[in-house]
Amino acid sequence: MSTLFRRRSLAAYVYGHVLNSHKVHTSTAPLLQETGLYGFNHLKTPKGFRRFVEDAIERSNELVTFISGMPSAPEIIGAMDEISDTVCSVIDSAELCRATHPDREFVEEASEASLRINEYIHHLNTNHCLYMAVVKAEQDSHLLNEEAQRVAHHLRLDLEKAGIHLPSEQLDRANQLNMEIVQLCREFNENIINDPGHMDIFPASHIPKKLHHLARPIYRTTSGAFGGSAWSMTNMKEKGFRLPTDPNTLSSILQWVSDAEIRKTAYIQGNSAPLGNLGVLDKLIAARHEFAQIMGHSSYADLAVHSSMASSPDIVLSFLLEMSEIVRPRADEEFKTIWNFKREKSGQLYGDLEPWDETYFTAIMKSAVYDLDSSVVASFFPLSQCLEGLKVLAESLFGVTFHHIPLAPGESWHPDVIKVALHHPDEGDLGYLYLDLKSRKNKHPVCAHFAIKGGRRLSETDYQLPIVALVCNFLGSKPASLLNHWEVETLFHEFGHALHSLLSRTDYQHFSGTRVVIDFAETPSNLFQYYAWDFRILKTFARHYSTGDVIPEDLVKSIRGAKDMFSGTELQRQIFYALIDQKLFGEEASSIRDTASIVAELKRQHTSWKHVDGTHWHTRFGHLASYGAGYYSYLYAKCFAATIWQKICEEDPLSLAAGSAIRHKFLQHGGAKDPGDILNDLVGKGILNSRYGGIVPDITSLSHEMELKN
Repeated sequence: MSTLFRRRSLAAYVYGHVLNSHKVHTSTAPLLQETGLYGFNHLKTPKGFRRFVEDAIERSNELVTFISGMPSAPEIIGAMDEISDTVCSVIDSAELCRATHPDREFVEEASEASLRINEYIHHLNTNHCLYMAVVKAEQDSHLLNEEAQRVAHHLRLDLEKAGIHLPSEQLDRANQLNMEIVQLCREFNENIINDPGHMDIFPASHIPKKLHHLARPIYRTTSGAFGGSAWSMTNMKEKGFRLPTDPNTLSSILQWVSDAEIRKTAYIQGNSAPLGNLGVLDKLIAARHEFAQIMGHSSYADLAVHSSMASSPDIVLSFLLEMSEIVRPRADEEFKTIWNFKREKSGQLYGDLEPWDETYFTAIMKSAVYDLDSSVVASFFPLSQCLEGLKVLAESLFGVTFHHIPLAPGESWHPDVIKVALHHPDEGDLGYLYLDLKSRKNKHPVCAHFAIKGGRRLSETDYQLPIVALVCNFLGSKPASLLNHWEVETLFHEFGHALHSLLSRTDYQHFSGTRVVIDFAETPSNLFQYYAWDFRILKTFARHYSTGDVIPEDLVKSIRGAKDMFSGTELQRQIFYALIDQKLFGEEASSIRDTASIVAELKRQHTSWKHVDGTHWHTRFGHLASYGAGYYSYLYAKCFAATIWQKICEEDPLSLAAGSAIRHKFLQHGGAKDPGDILNDLVGKGILNSRYGGIVPDITSLSHEMELKN
């Protein structure tokens, strides 16, 4: 999942996409002298972020002056790319710091730095000299190589998306809206963290012991009977538990608590927080819609999708509706299976199947059919062994190894963080990766890939190596920090993003790694999820934490079987999420303020489950802020990845041949080539379909995998 923080190009920050990037460090040797966060000397102290911003602005202004002199096309594009690299280093470092640093002062200074550099980017995006220089470079395309031509074209489009071509009054309003959008997205995500909701349960015995570590003991006074020959009333203290209803805790409650009333309370409470985001989302929808209309688009969805593979919301919607129709029979069948199981289990022949029943009864059914015990499964996935699995995967596919790099004083933000270099025997170090994988207090509950620096060519002999961070929030049950299998899948997903950044070799950081169109970015991560389910891979690293025994093949078959049991329901859920995203930021939704009603109607139309009145689950759906009409990209990626897996990887998933194709035909190009060309070159025909001027994935491979009638 994801995820997701994503980094776009220079101007795209301004136009409202939320960020995730990659970059940096030109040295191949560890720096052991004192430094600052991520190797930036400025960041030795929290206030160093201020100087970091000032220096970035100073250097960028020097480059702006140079570009304003209208040098040659290659010099213009190179200087523009350096500006982007300079300011993105600040933004990306600030976003990583905000999500992970335990020191509140660092977090606050990083937040301020992010706002200041975003304001400066708005200034850059209204600089007509830069725009005219980029136009000149694009017109002089004969002086540029193919990638530079693509950079010139995309820079012009990005500047126009920021409103550079607008009359001054409209441009001022567009800039104001951009800042509002940045602030609203930040407020939306902060509300999710700060207001997860909670529930109080009495007596404490109603909560299974395996959930006690998630709860805080509370007490209430009750009246009790006491006396010798006569009865008298006395006060007694009854112990209970207060549980937060953040998504992870809520999922645990819904899975493990047998009392339906407690599950119902948890479901309603968890899906009714944060209340404040109803208003924030209304403002965000309105701001994005107004911005899109200023830019000449009918809706924010039209603006966001315009430059993607899909090219228009109509094509996205046609794809989602097609997927919804195909999966509906399978999802309805699964719904009936769960309902019948509940009736049999409860002895209530006429009871309804409620939304808070799904997680509980499907977990029981999976365990019963496949004899699964989650603690047994986790015993084969100590975190240290899972990291070995990533090493096996990288070496088998790409012939690269990971080497631990000593962290210089001040470079790390927490003792749990480790740093590794991705090394090729012939090519040397390819990039650097920070790993920050364990949950801790005040750490953002996100699993994501952050770019600190993106790769770019500095000269014929020098290359700026990418530096990225892979951040997760694994609780890691004791002993040995054991992971649930879904956490293993998450780790492999994020590793796919990291490899995209580390293995790309673009001339310009503008296209480094995951800096691609939105509906292509999730493809590597979805592809590498397959490696978390294949016994041929798992047997190379999944070992019991105490005995060292290799995970049994039968157990892996059971895990996969349990995954497939309700895969139609899960796919339907993802389609529903994507439809919400499209609807809220589409033209029809622009004047509708009751987002809860929209979500309720979509749930009734496109899922097998009922909506619970009064709930508003979507107010904790962070992708509405970060992706904004782009969540459909996960489904695009799911289809692309299924085709790549079946045609390139499945026969021999650890072969160097498969790895060479993935690296050299796919990952190394980042965004420097058209994504359609990359996919066709990798797979050949059968991965893309043209539709009304846009591109949709071929769903044949996914349908075959899920046994859907296509």
